[in-house]
Amino acid sequence: MYIASENRYQEMIYSRCGDSGLKLPRVSLGLWHNFGSNAKEDDIKDIIFTAFDNGITHFDLANNYGPYPGAAESNFGRLLSSHLKNYRDELIISTKAGYEMYPGPYGDGGSRKYLFASLDQSLKRLNLDYVDIFYHHRMDKSTPLEETMLALADIVRSGRALYVGLSNYDGKTLEEANEILTRLNVPFIINQNSYNLFNRTIEKNGLKETSYRLRKGIISFSPLAQGLLTDRYIDGIPNDSRAASSSKFLNSEDITVQKLDVIKKLNAHALQRGETLSEMALKWVLKDDKVTSVLVGVSKSSQLLKNIKAASGNLFTLDELNIIEEIVKPVVY
Repeated sequence: MYIASENRYQEMIYSRCGDSGLKLPRVSLGLWHNFGSNAKEDDIKDIIFTAFDNGITHFDLANNYGPYPGAAESNFGRLLSSHLKNYRDELIISTKAGYEMYPGPYGDGGSRKYLFASLDQSLKRLNLDYVDIFYHHRMDKSTPLEETMLALADIVRSGRALYVGLSNYDGKTLEEANEILTRLNVPFIINQNSYNLFNRTIEKNGLKETSYRLRKGIISFSPLAQGLLTDRYIDGIPNDSRAASSSKFLNSEDITVQKLDVIKKLNAHALQRGETLSEMALKWVLKDDKVTSVLVGVSKSSQLLKNIKAASGNLFTLDELNIIEEIVKPVVY
């Protein structure tokens, strides 16, 4: 039986999520990749246990994380039941619904029917009575926003979730959703969006500033741009990398000569700071109080330990931030 480290809370920094009472670790663990049917049970245990032993209390899932859809929740649920049950009240477990989960007209989107059905299925896979945070995973123009927000409100009132979040929303839709959720007295506390040195979408669409103004938290997924913001691709594309396997989210065409040149320059700057590129990239996302936490995805516990280091350490001077901006300027989107 797993026994957590007694020192698990000594090093990790925890930040308040918006103006809520909930604190999240600066580094959270995402189970998007490497926790599905293709993962080995021992590897999953090693990563999850290493995370919790080092103060990571937040584990982020979604209904369709796999492969196959639902597999990550099932694997994590078994681990919860067999090893982490006694620590449930120390954990923040989140899941989502919004993207396609199963065939037919009720298997994705933002309808009340889909959100309730999907969350009930997730809870069964996770062997839980409730999740701490339930997200609507994407904007859905085919469903009235009021219907989706009312479903989230009723999900909280039913005891299936303690808090709600929104993922992949823009600033305008976030503000409209917040007005409804505020009126319904729903504990909406967090937004989850892709954000990294390359991807500045939440700056351009107003999400980052709107979230800060409304006093909601932000948690960044893909803070390392699917591994591009590491030293993994500096000398080319490794045969065992995600890009080499033509992943849906990263393939060899994404790694242009220009982008590779930028990565090399970023790596050189990180080394001057006495840290790795991944450490610097994670610190950059966390550089201000507008981002609550970063979601990292790893295939090895050694990678996770390196990422955790980014939660503390050298801060950026204004000159350094300007240097980084000049380096990435050609590839920012």
